[in-house]
Amino acid sequence: MKHPLNAFYEFLDRPLFGRSRIVLALLVIPLVLTFSAPLWRIELHAPQYPQGLTLDIYAYTVEGGNHGQHLSEINNLNHYIGMHKIDRAELSDLDWLPFALGAIALMSLRCAAIGKVRDLIDVVVVISYVTLFALGRYAYKMYSFGHNLNPDAPVKVAPFTPPLLGTKQIANFTSTSLPQLGTLFVGIFATGAALLLVWHLVAGRRAAVRLEARADRALAQGSTAAESPVR
Repeated sequence: MKHPLNAFYEFLDRPLFGRSRIVLALLVIPLVLTFSAPLWRIELHAPQYPQGLTLDIYAYTVEGGNHGQHLSEINNLNHYIGMHKIDRAELSDLDWLPFALGAIALMSLRCAAIGKVRDLIDVVVVISYVTLFALGRYAYKMYSFGHNLNPDAPVKVAPFTPPLLGTKQIANFTSTSLPQLGTLFVGIFATGAALLLVWHLVAGRRAAVRLEARADRALAQGSTAAESPVR
């Protein structure tokens, strides 16, 4: 019987199942569609803004509602409380995120074409890291925007953290922050890739158990035959 670790290493070098290759290639479609929809949306509501102000964060840029007018209005409000201007330069994480998603798409297509189980593990690990890191950076940016206020601002407010997920009252504004369709696309890809990996791990383990059982039976039959007297 093989050592479990050696058996696992051999399993990692097995080619992917044919159907999983097709599924993985199809999962690249929602990943690419991530660039067509916002990842996150921030909405601000106040008595003087009954229609609300919206800010959409894409994987590569940030856009305000009403053809960009909402972003200008939000920055004017932020100026009075000493908050940094929200623009493309401030959101520097949008410089690397498109390249990371593009690299994951290429890794996935390569894995679907000629990949092995270990390549699928790489895809799942990388998309998990990028997703968690991006969320962490978003949380850090929100914290920085609300705490690094200009002390000479016309309106003095206590440092605050804008909501990362959900709704929060800040002065006379109700701020809501929620994931959008782009995040759903990333979630579909990440969940699908993880399920494919689980499928391979479970199916591979079952196949290994069957092979071990078959080898044990063959060994037992060989031992029995060797011990039988020759007539």
